Amino acid sequence: MPLGGEQVPQNLDAVAVRAWCGLALDALGRAREEIDAINVYPVADGDTGTNLYLTVESASQAVDAVFTGLDPARPSLAEAVRAMAHGALIGARGNSGTILSQLLRGMAQVLGADRDTDHADSGALALALRRAAESGYQAVAHPVEGTVLTVAAAAADAASAGSAAAGDCGAVARAAYDGACRALDATPEQLAVLGRAGVVDAGGRGLVAVLGALVGALSGETVLLKSVPGSGGHARVEPVECQDIPADATAPAFEVIYLLEADDSAVARLRTRLDGLGDSLVVVGGDGLWNVHVHVDDAGAAVEAGVEAGRPHRIRITHFGVGDAHTAGVTPPPRERVQRGIVAVVPGEGLAGLYADAGATTVPTRPGEPPASGELVDAIRRAHAREVVLLPNDAELRHTAAAAAEQARTEGVRVALIPTRSAVQGIAALAVHEPDRRFDEDVVAMTSAAGATRYAELAVAERQSWTMAGICQAGDVLGLIDGDVALIGDDTTHAARSVLDRMLAAGGEMVTLVLGDDVPDSFGDDLEKHVREQHLAVDTVVYRGGRQSALLLIGVE
Repeated sequence: MPLGGEQVPQNLDAVAVRAWCGLALDALGRAREEIDAINVYPVADGDTGTNLYLTVESASQAVDAVFTGLDPARPSLAEAVRAMAHGALIGARGNSGTILSQLLRGMAQVLGADRDTDHADSGALALALRRAAESGYQAVAHPVEGTVLTVAAAAADAASAGSAAAGDCGAVARAAYDGACRALDATPEQLAVLGRAGVVDAGGRGLVAVLGALVGALSGETVLLKSVPGSGGHARVEPVECQDIPADATAPAFEVIYLLEADDSAVARLRTRLDGLGDSLVVVGGDGLWNVHVHVDDAGAAVEAGVEAGRPHRIRITHFGVGDAHTAGVTPPPRERVQRGIVAVVPGEGLAGLYADAGATTVPTRPGEPPASGELVDAIRRAHAREVVLLPNDAELRHTAAAAAEQARTEGVRVALIPTRSAVQGIAALAVHEPDRRFDEDVVAMTSAAGATRYAELAVAERQSWTMAGICQAGDVLGLIDGDVALIGDDTTHAARSVLDRMLAAGGEMVTLVLGDDVPDSFGDDLEKHVREQHLAVDTVVYRGGRQSALLLIGVE
């Protein structure tokens, strides 16, 4: 009912956007547990309400920051909606949160198109809701009706009708909310899994809460959300618990989410690659920054695909473990402690010793002589483990390592291949390895640590050549970052400092330096001092790589 007994018609401006975010956060906070309880699709993991709350929390914080940064001036509508969309993008959690971030981005594309306007009218709001729905469908690889997408489309249809009736923004928002409620009530009839469970779609329920908050922000009306789950007539149905949902033993084992810096063409290829790896694929964003969400069996391959497309970060990998929707009703594996081994390809005697001290079985590699798959299979056999984590530590060994892993699996060994591209990524993975925890959890932690580590290398050019940084001459010092030549120099120390500065410009907490046999200890001391003086709160650890290792390897976590 209206606050104070009367409506307060209002156009959509920056203040209203801020109010909307706050009200949406409050609404999702109140409904979070209820939404979690009815979460049965696409995975009954009971976290949709929590994921939506965290997504909107990030959006709200971003809008608050715009107001704080411009105090006492008021930000424009464009600044507010773009901050909201960006905050949702970088903070999106789960399938529904990722889709919601794209809905908000679609709205921002319309409402933020005119940087000079202070407010939007009802027509613009209706158009923004339409663009939001279209964006949502475009972001999902295989849209399914009876989900949040259906609810968003119904809201857009109702908003268009409300705008045509010459209503103000509050009236359009109310029409969108009412349309969304009707569509939500119909979701059990559209999606069989919802009908069997007797619930409405959890993501759609969250969107209804967000639209109800928009009504409140624009009209001053307090929207009392219906108690759900339910169907037509709003009859209450008791929430089902995740373990009550029939298991799908073929469903993917991992949820992988990461932010990705990449161009549009690379993201188009990434969509195709990930679509072949799993399901529930949602890729949202644009303008060089994307949020990627997918359910897969091979988490490493999903992260590797992101590395090939651009620069993934904020990688989150969740295992749908024993007791969840993927394993309910399935006999769990034996819980006795199993022997686990690490097999790693390493360049240099010093690194081989470091890895061996951490319990790994090492496969030495020599410049220009990469190991064959048979050597990796032999190392897996030498590990004498029922479970093995394989670290190739070289992008060029990806297919070789995959072949070796497949061969070992035919011999009864459970092998997880983590696509490390450098020995420093392998070091990061080893640092979080815990042999006493479950194998899948250990692989998830190690994959996340490796994926969060950028790598670089200093090398000496052997001949004149074209590079990404220009033409190099024999004897030049090359600085390679993430596999590409980033700079060409003639002084090893200056080149190393420049590479470190470039890498740390994007942030970092830990620097790993692996010194080759051809550089003195003072070289490492100089670089450690440089990091300490130029980059506060960044720790540095230095190792000796020994003979046959690179001039310098750098890892930034």
